[in-house]
Amino acid sequence: MPVPRPVVTRQAVEAWRDRAFRRLPRLKVRGERSALRFVNDVGFCFTLSDFGLPVASLYVAVCGRRHPRWPKHTHHDPEIGLTWDLKDRLPAKRLTYYGKLLKGKPTLVSLGLLPAFCALIRDGKGSGDYIVDYRQGRMSRAAVAILEALHDASPLATPDLRKAVMMRDPDRGAEFDRAMAELQRGLWIVKVEEVYDPDFYYRWDLLDNWLPGPVEASLDLPRDEAVRRLVAAYLRSAAASQPRFLAGLFGLEVGGVEAALRWLEAKGQIRRDQRVKGLPGSWVIWKGLGSATTDERR
Repeated sequence: MPVPRPVVTRQAVEAWRDRAFRRLPRLKVRGERSALRFVNDVGFCFTLSDFGLPVASLYVAVCGRRHPRWPKHTHHDPEIGLTWDLKDRLPAKRLTYYGKLLKGKPTLVSLGLLPAFCALIRDGKGSGDYIVDYRQGRMSRAAVAILEALHDASPLATPDLRKAVMMRDPDRGAEFDRAMAELQRGLWIVKVEEVYDPDFYYRWDLLDNWLPGPVEASLDLPRDEAVRRLVAAYLRSAAASQPRFLAGLFGLEVGGVEAALRWLEAKGQIRRDQRVKGLPGSWVIWKGLGSATTDERR
């Protein structure tokens, strides 16, 4: 008689994510302590939106429901207010990293997982090695100017930084914003403060200055190990995914993701080439999801 094999259902995947992503009222984020536990548990999350992706979101966790409707009056909404406060407060206390990282979207990262991102993105380069990226065509001239200004004097408020790199004119605003986003995606700089006195602006520093521990921990972390940590962190919270999605999320080649998945499968942490009832294609399943499956005859 054929041996039954477990079949994961779409409902089981979503139920897992409800718990991990805090999409249940009883698990919702209510303050700084629960927000920090949430970020540490998922490893990374978007902030004010999930952007329609199966990725944890701080705002969704604060709401405690799957698809919270964006309020019409955000300035008076308590859930938006709490999310905004937490995404500023946690990084300001150096409890998490915050920047435009995954897909260029605002992202919170736990300090435990940040070395893996640094190893993947910075590839062992120290704070003074940015010139290598510039010479190899991987960094814009505007980004280099910003880094040089921060090396000379940091932290710097946005108006002072724009003055230092001679980008105060309004017609250079878009160029400055692109360079700042580029440097955040490259994990070179970090926003360290939001100031409201009397005008609103950010204060910026080199990531190496602000969070030296995770950066130092990344220098001896092999790239393949970093990829494995990131893929495992995502699957642990999202329960199921596909290699192409993982590659797009982390900016990797599919081959690099497949190598990480083979390693995780050999360690018994995932099951590959699985079917998810209700979803097309072949899936990678986190090891613990089998408790919420049905049986199917081969």
